[in-house]
Amino acid sequence: MSAHETVIIPKKELPANIVTLGWGLTIVGLALVAVSYLTDSHRAAFNNIIGFTFLASIAVGAVFYIALEYIAGAVWTTPFRRVIEFLGMLLIPVAVLSIPLFLNLHDLFHWSHTDVVAKDAILTNKSPYLNEQSFTIRFIIYIVVWGLFYFIFRRNSLKQDVSNDQKLTKKNIALAAAFIPALAISISLFSIDWLMSLEPHWFSTMFGVYYFTGTILTSLCVITYFVVVLSEKGFFFKGVNENHYYSFGALMFGLLSFWAYIAFSQFMLIWYANLPEETFWYIARWENGWEYVSIAIVLLHFWIPYFMLVSRPSKMKPSNLKRSAALLIFAHFLDLYWLVMPTYSKTPVFSYYELAFPMLSIGLIIVLFAIQAKKYNIVPVGDPKLQRGIDFHL
Repeated sequence: MSAHETVIIPKKELPANIVTLGWGLTIVGLALVAVSYLTDSHRAAFNNIIGFTFLASIAVGAVFYIALEYIAGAVWTTPFRRVIEFLGMLLIPVAVLSIPLFLNLHDLFHWSHTDVVAKDAILTNKSPYLNEQSFTIRFIIYIVVWGLFYFIFRRNSLKQDVSNDQKLTKKNIALAAAFIPALAISISLFSIDWLMSLEPHWFSTMFGVYYFTGTILTSLCVITYFVVVLSEKGFFFKGVNENHYYSFGALMFGLLSFWAYIAFSQFMLIWYANLPEETFWYIARWENGWEYVSIAIVLLHFWIPYFMLVSRPSKMKPSNLKRSAALLIFAHFLDLYWLVMPTYSKTPVFSYYELAFPMLSIGLIIVLFAIQAKKYNIVPVGDPKLQRGIDFHL
C-alpha cells in the first residue's frame, strides 16, 4: 500500500454470538461469585484476589503499552493501539472487584489483626507500612494514577480521530515519559500489597519485577489474541501481514524468556541463601500436591510456549500466535493461583469457587471490548503514524 492511498478501515460491530458469549460468561460468573461469597466468603475472597490481580495485569499492562508506543516512537503498533486502549478500560472492574476484598481484609491478611501484630516482632516492624489505613490509601493512589494517565491517553487519541492534530501525539509522548517511572513504582508496591503480604513474614526483592513481567506478558498475549482474531474476521485494514505478526510473536517470546529469567533468579537466590525466613514460602509450594502445580507452571509458563515460539516461522503464523497467547494467559492465571492459594489451603483446591472469577474475567473483557468497538473506531485513524504502521516491513 503506498503512502498516497486512502486508508480504508472497515467499521463493524463484533459478531452477535461473541457479544452473547461475553454477557453469558459475565452473568454466570457474577452468579457464581455471589454464591461463593454466600457459602464460603473466606475461600471466595482468596479467589477474588486472583481474579482481581489478573484483570489488573491486563488493564495496567495495556496502559503500559500505550505509553511505550508513544515514548519509543513505535510505528508497527500504531494500527492496533485502539485495541490496547479498549483493554485499558478494565481498570474500572479492577476498582470494583477491590470492594469485596476491602470488606474481607481480616480474612485475607494476617497483618490486619492488631492483636497478632502486637505479639509478633517482625509484623510490628512492618506495621508502619502494613496497616489498613496506609494499605487503603496506597491502593487509591494506584487506581487514581493509572486511571488518570489512561483516560488522558485515551481522550487525546480519540480526539485525534476527528482533528488529526499532531500536537495530541506530542502531549501523549510527554505524558508517557511521566507515566513509565510512576508505573514502575506503583505496580511493584501493588504486587507487594496484594500478593506478597499474604505471607507477611516472607519477602523477596524481586517480587515486584516478577509480577510486572507477568503483567506485561499477559497483557501482550491478550492484545495479540484480539489482534489476530479481529484481523481474521476483517476488522482491520487488509495490510496486516507477517511482519506485524512476527513483531507480536518476537515480543511475546522475548518477554516469556525474561519472565523465566526473573522467576528462576528469585528461586535460585532464595535456594542458595537457604534462609528459613525465605525458603518456607517455596517449601509450602513443593509439598502436599502443590509440587504438581509448580511443575505445571514451569511447563506451561515457559517450556511449552518457548518451543511453540522459538522459530521464526512460528512467530508469523496466526494460529500459533493464538494458541501460544491463550496458553500463556491461562498460565498467568495458574501462576496467580499458585501465589495466592497456598496461604488459604495446604493442598490444592478446585471447584466452582475457582471457576467463578475466570469466567467473570473473560466475560468482562469481551463485554467491555464489544461496547467500545460499537462506539469508537477500532483503528486510530487520525494518528500521523498510521500509514507507516500499515506499511510496516522488517
